[in-house]
Amino acid sequence: MSASGATLTATFEGVRTSPAPQEAGFRIGTSPSSFTVATVTTQDLLNSANGSFSSNVSSLASSTTYYYQAYMMVWDGTSAYKEIVSSTVGSFTTLANPAGIPTGWLELPAITGDEDYVGKFYGSGGTAGTNRNYSYAYNYEYYASMWVAYPLCTSHQSGSGGSGNWTYNPNIDSNKQVKITSNSYGTMYNAGSYSRGHQCPNASRKSNTQMNNQTYYATNQTPQLQNKFNGSIWGALEGAVRGLTRSSSDTVYVVTGPLYRKVGGNETISYLHGASNQNANPAELPIPNYYWKAVLKVKRNSNGEITDALAIGFWFDHRNYESAESYSDAEHIVSVDKIEEWTGLDLFTNLPGTNEYGIEKTAEANTTWDANTFRNF
Repeated sequence: MSASGATLTATFEGVRTSPAPQEAGFRIGTSPSSFTVATVTTQDLLNSANGSFSSNVSSLASSTTYYYQAYMMVWDGTSAYKEIVSSTVGSFTTLANPAGIPTGWLELPAITGDEDYVGKFYGSGGTAGTNRNYSYAYNYEYYASMWVAYPLCTSHQSGSGGSGNWTYNPNIDSNKQVKITSNSYGTMYNAGSYSRGHQCPNASRKSNTQMNNQTYYATNQTPQLQNKFNGSIWGALEGAVRGLTRSSSDTVYVVTGPLYRKVGGNETISYLHGASNQNANPAELPIPNYYWKAVLKVKRNSNGEITDALAIGFWFDHRNYESAESYSDAEHIVSVDKIEEWTGLDLFTNLPGTNEYGIEKTAEANTTWDANTFRNF
C-alpha cells in the first residue's frame, strides 16, 4: 500500500482447467457499486482448479478509499469463455501523501510509506514552489537517497551558479549523513578510486546558485567509481539526458538512484572501510551494486492535458567500464517496467492511466532509445 498504489490479491477454487482460465483481474472504483477501471493481471494463471492471482494498481489518489471486485474468464465447457465475478467487494484506503510532496509532479515515484525521509528543495525565488529543484527519498541504513527526481530543461543548464562545496543537508541530522563534506573518500576511507557521485547532477542546475548548491548536499551523493564509471559511461549518459532539451519549453523528467540488492535478490554488498586516522561516519559505508536512471517526455494538448508519453530506462552494474563501452549499448537500455521490477518502486506514478491501455502503461513498456527519436517526441 502506498499513497498512489496498492497490490490486490484474490484466491479461487474449483474452476475448470481444460482449457486453463484465459484472464483474471480486478475492477476498481471509488464506489462499491461502480467500478470504473479494470486492471488485468500480467501473472500467468496456473492450470489448476485452485490458486490465486494478484495485480498492482497505480496512479491512485492519496487518502482515498477504493473498492474492488475480482473476476476471471473461464471456459464454459462447450463453446466460449465466460466471466465469473466474485460475490465479495473488497476495499482499501491509500496512504496520506507524506512530507508535503506534491502529487502532480511528473518526475515523482510513488511514496511507499517505508522511506526514512522524503524531502524536496526549491531554488531561490521558489519558496512558493514555482522553482522546484529536486525531490529525494533518503535511507538511513545506506546513507543514500534511494531515488532523486527532478525536471530538466535548457534554462536549468545555463549559468555558473554554485560553489561546488559539499555540505550537509540541513533537513536531516548530520550524524545520519556520510561524513564526506570536507574530505574525499580517499581521505576518509582510503578509497581514492571513488568519487562523490551526484544523483541530481550539478551541471543540470547551473542557472541558480541555490539550486546548484543543493546538489552538493551529502544526501545527493553516493560512492561511485570515478575514472571508469562516474567520469565516463555514467557522465556520458547524464550529458545525453541534458542534450534532450532544446529549449526552455522542452522538458524531460528524470528519476535516478542506486540499488544495493534487487527485489528478492541476495547480492553481496561491499563496503568502504573508514581510515584508521579518521573519524569516519559510518565506519563502514555500503557501496551500491547498481545504478539506474529513468527519463520521461510527454505531449500535451492546448489545455495542458497529457495526451501521450514516452519513457526509457538505463541500468548499470556498478563496475569499471572500458572506453569502448557506451551507455547506449543494448545491455544498459531497459524499460521503466523492468526498473520497477528490480527496485520495487512505482515510477512516473502521476502519468494518466491505470490499466493496460493507459498512457503510463504504454510509456513504461518502451525499450527503444534513440536520441533523435526521443528528442523529437
